[in-house]
Amino acid sequence: MAGNMSNNQGSAVSAVNVAHIPGLNTLGISLARVDYAPYGQNPPHIHPRASEILTMLEGSLYVGFVTSNPENKLFSKVLNKGDVFVFPQGLIHFQFNTGDKEAIAIAALSSKNPGVITIANAVFGSTPSISDDILAKAFQVDKKIVDHVQAQF
Repeated sequence: MAGNMSNNQGSAVSAVNVAHIPGLNTLGISLARVDYAPYGQNPPHIHPRASEILTMLEGSLYVGFVTSNPENKLFSKVLNKGDVFVFPQGLIHFQFNTGDKEAIAIAALSSKNPGVITIANAVFGSTPSISDDILAKAFQVDKKIVDHVQAQF
């Protein structure tokens, strides 16, 4: 049995981890199948406890990750059926379906409990909210913009 999650970004993630299949306990791995709607995405996120290997089954995806400070260098590629891409542990990464057809990928993660932190949700949708003064200064925008973005979460 897998846990199905939709992220309102045009993708559905079916996670397979120790919470869903206890037999994975002590194996140090988990899996997820991700079904991307046309032009859907798995938005920028991190896995704090795992690296990820993404294998394309159908369609194509534009994928990438960003290195840590001070470089913040983007490594990206368009993947097609059969291609594989690695996202290092703890780095912000994303996937975007570049086509007008569904795309499907399998993600293998190097932990039985990899965790996931979706960046926008964490920053703009926390409870309680991060002060709009702090976010406005961090993103160098007016507080009204921060308020507008926070209202989406």
